[in-house]
Amino acid sequence: MFELKIERVIDAPVAIVWQAWTLHYAEWFVPRPWTLEVIENDLRTGGRSALMMRGPDGEENSSEGVYLEVVPQQRIVSTDALKAGWVPAEPFLVRIDEFAEHAGQTRYTARARHWSAEARDQHAAMGFEPGWNAATDQLEEVVARLKRG
Repeated sequence: MFELKIERVIDAPVAIVWQAWTLHYAEWFVPRPWTLEVIENDLRTGGRSALMMRGPDGEENSSEGVYLEVVPQQRIVSTDALKAGWVPAEPFLVRIDEFAEHAGQTRYTARARHWSAEARDQHAAMGFEPGWNAATDQLEEVVARLKRG
């Protein structure tokens, strides 16, 4: 398996981390100074995800895919290998986000699974670890705000 992974314990119950992940997606999903426009985020099995990421120098990177599995407060699996209606697309990864209770906190795990070692290594070279960790830092900021009410 050609996987990249980050994992951390977030100081909040799963319900709050789930709320931050699902309802505040645009606030955390891309590392600053990039921004995210959510075109569609139909968070259900078979639902479409369509995003536009914008960089500080005018860069644009669109992403479209589908959710393969959504288990509330447990697991979200998505891929860009398919578009809405199960239309095949040029694949890059399958993303798996897992949320597990951990002594009143949440063990959050995010995986990127690739079709080849070359694709995995390309993703690592693009900055997987610092990028996904920065996004998860931002997720934790949203979680802290939600906890404060």
